[in-house]
This record gives sequence, C-alpha cells and structure tokens, in this order.
Amino acid sequence: MTTRAVLYSLLSAVLFGISTPAAKTFLGSTNPTVLAGLLYCGAGVGVALIHRLLRPMLSLPGTGEMALKRRDLPWLSGAIIAGGVVGPVLLLAGLTSTDAATASLLLTLEGLATALMAWFLFHEHFDRRIVRGMACLVAGVGILSWSGQPTPSSVLGPLAIIGACVAWGLDNNLTRKVSLSDPLQIVELKGLVAGPVNLGLGLWMGGKLPGIPTIVAAGMVGFLCYGVSLVLFVIALRHLGSARTSAYFSTAPFFGTTAAILALGEPVTLPLVIAGVLMGLGVWLHVSERHQHIHVHEPITHSHAHTHDEHHRHIHGPEDPSGEPHVHEHRHATLAHTHRHMPDMHHQHRH
Repeated sequence: MTTRAVLYSLLSAVLFGISTPAAKTFLGSTNPTVLAGLLYCGAGVGVALIHRLLRPMLSLPGTGEMALKRRDLPWLSGAIIAGGVVGPVLLLAGLTSTDAATASLLLTLEGLATALMAWFLFHEHFDRRIVRGMACLVAGVGILSWSGQPTPSSVLGPLAIIGACVAWGLDNNLTRKVSLSDPLQIVELKGLVAGPVNLGLGLWMGGKLPGIPTIVAAGMVGFLCYGVSLVLFVIALRHLGSARTSAYFSTAPFFGTTAAILALGEPVTLPLVIAGVLMGLGVWLHVSERHQHIHVHEPITHSHAHTHDEHHRHIHGPEDPSGEPHVHEHRHATLAHTHRHMPDMHHQHRH
C-alpha cells in the first residue's frame, strides 16, 4: 500500500500543480476571492456527486470507507478554515502580482510548513536526511524570491503565497487526524463549506460573478485540480504521514512551472533553473528515505477501511462484512516486528 500511496500523492501533485497556471488565466476577469469560491464549489459539488451517486452504485454493503464521527469535526473544521478559506484567498491574491512559474515553485514551501508542524507540533518522526532536504527547499525559495531592491509589488505577492503555504501546512496536519475516515466525505465537506464562504466574501468585497463559461470552466478546474487531488492526498496521508506525503506532493510546483512555461509562454530564467534544481534535490532526499527498525504496536481499538494485511489479522464475527476493503470496529493486539514503514496511522511509536 505504501507504493500505491506514493503514486496517489504524485498524481495529486500533478493535478494540483496545473491548477496554478490554470487559475492565472481566470484572474484578469475574476476577483481572486470569487475565483477561490468557484474552485472549491467545483471541488465540493463534483466530489459530492461521486460520493452520493456513483459510489453507492459500485460498492457492496459493508465495504468502502468509514463515515466521519462527531469527534472528527473539530479537526476538520480547523482544516477547512485554514486550507479551504485562508489558503486559497492568499494564493490567488499573490498570483495577481506574481508570475505563475514563480508562484508554482514558491508553493514548495507548503511541504516545509507541513513538515515543521508535523515534527514539532504533532511529533511525527524525522531524521537528518529529511532536514537536509528541507534546507535545499528553503535555499531554492530564497534564490527564487530574492530581489536586489525589494518593492511592495515584488514582496507582497510572494509573501501572500508563502502565507497560503503556512495555511495549507496546518490544513494538512489537521486533515491527517481524520484521514482514516472517508476521503470523499472529507473533501465534499471542505468544498461545500469553503466554496460558498469564499464566494460570499468575494461578492461582499465588491467582486462580481464572471460569465457562465468562466463559471463552468473554473468549476471543472476546481473538481479536477482541487477535488480529485485532495481525495488522493487524503488517502496518501493515512499511509505516509503528513511530512512524507507533503514531500512527494512538493513535486506539484515543478508540474505547475512546466505547464506555465508551455501554456502561458512565461520565460525560463537562470534563478528559476537554479531554484528548481535545489528544490528537486530537496524532494529527492525526501522521497528516497528508507526507515526500518524493530517497533512495537500498542493495543488499540478503532474502525476504518482495511484489508487483512500483517497489521489486521483479527477474528471476524458473524455480522462483520466479508468483502475487502471493509469497515468495522476491530482491535489491534500488541505486536513487535520490523519492516520498512512510514509514520502512518498505525505507526505512531516513539523513536
């Protein structure tokens, strides 16, 4: 499942990466906050259709994902505010004075913000290799954003994008807390709450709705680049942890930069190339990590979608579902073993 989770996070990065140049094309005629609302509305509506109409037709009873619980709501609410409201508004505001290629590479800072919070606020494991990778990412951003004679126009845009990265870093860590729940339900709620809130704020501040073609186009971009991307990201979170998932997701700016150069004709500059190399090295140091040691799983009882792998060898009762993956309450007994692992939801042990 780790390999599959890596692929999910990379595909999530591809989809989100192309959202930056795509959003840039709407900004000339659309208020940034209104556009953020349209993007998240598209994500929420599109994922809701899959969640409520398509999945019930394709899933067997007892299989699928675990619905959100009341105890999950505080974590999810914080994630929606940080990542669904604050983050998009700051990003789109920053894009108004920052070219899409530069913005795409600056978005690598989301991985740094996520990792720092995961390590020092949520106590996720890290090592020297990961720290060296983050140092490369920071150096790349420093080269990219440096201006010999800074002016408000050259500083405020990148600062707004960096603020968006911090907001999304908090969002990622809070979402990880509920990542064992249904990812479609999580993204549906994020989109259907964050979308109307952003749209309402934009209209209240004087923005206007664009024409129907722009609304439809923004909705489709939101569904694919925000909605589908977020679903894949949540699945990866549960298997890889916040910092590692964000490290793989840090490839998104490179996909975004490529799209901006090819689609928008933006120039390839020397600082852009140097920053890209440094950021690429930082990402490689993250994704090439190998972590294996003897560890002990403490007893725990919980419910989530699972298959009967080496961590789920429990006995089934007559009322438990038979298909896999399935959802039911189960107990993990104490288990000591060694294998390559990530700080997923079953590997929260101390080091």
